[in-house]
Amino acid sequence: MPESEEQLCAEPTFTKVFRAYAKTLHSYLFYQTGNDSLAQDIVQEAFSRLWKNCQKVAFSTARGYVFTVAKNLLTNNHQHQKVVLQYEQAQPSSSKVQDPQFLLEEKELAHQLQAAIADLPEKQRVVFLLSRIDKKTYKEIAELLGISRQAVEKRIYKALDSLRLVVATLK
Repeated sequence: MPESEEQLCAEPTFTKVFRAYAKTLHSYLFYQTGNDSLAQDIVQEAFSRLWKNCQKVAFSTARGYVFTVAKNLLTNNHQHQKVVLQYEQAQPSSSKVQDPQFLLEEKELAHQLQAAIADLPEKQRVVFLLSRIDKKTYKEIAELLGISRQAVEKRIYKALDSLRLVVATLK
């Protein structure tokens, strides 16, 4: 077995790999889903699978392995959510009927807002989340993405305009 594969199973090396890629992977997943807890869960599961398979994964391919596993987990989660949604539409839950009306409306509004953010074009969603969630300035976002400040402003404007239309239909 090559030396690099053995090193990946060593806890200090694995910790180094985790620290090097976990934050980037989390950011990628968060911007794809808009769901922080889901992104954290997928990051943990991806690194858990890397640890379980550390004997089979070369140190040099650890990053690619973790990102591929995370992408597959995300796809599986989306498929699962489709099934859950189809089931809920076919079989309304009796617990929802028992909830107070305002809780149901609040939950529905939050879901619709998350869906609206998720439905934004990727470029708009990424810029919007960097601005509103990560509290980055337009200049920082422009430098991070390698685009002009004006492009950032335009994407934010379009994202907010799209979200305003969604909110207007909810009232």
